[in-house]
Amino acid sequence: MTDFTPLAERYIACWNETDPAARRAAVDELWASDARYVDPLVEAEGRDAIDATIAAVQQQFPDFRFRLAGPVDGHHRQTRFSWELGPGGADPAPVVGFDVAETDADGRLRTVFGFLDRVPG
Repeated sequence: MTDFTPLAERYIACWNETDPAARRAAVDELWASDARYVDPLVEAEGRDAIDATIAAVQQQFPDFRFRLAGPVDGHHRQTRFSWELGPGGADPAPVVGFDVAETDADGRLRTVFGFLDRVPG
């Protein structure tokens, strides 16, 4: 059985990377060229749109960081994991959700579906 934890950790690191060039390099390495990210607030198709989405979230929450929240579960080429977004050490984090990701044959993210369980009012 495949351990999807490293993939989820790289995904979270990508969302936390604030240097634009380093973030774009991480997006290019992690995501397939035809990748898609969908959550209740955005639908981003392709690496350019995914990079722009990450930058927009960082701008909206400048002092917040993503972190994994619990175990990573997966089988075949799909995985799911919970995450939190908040200022360092905030417990509970103000934003909580989980993602379901599908990889391509090369192990790159092809599709990610994000779900928001708790968001600030």
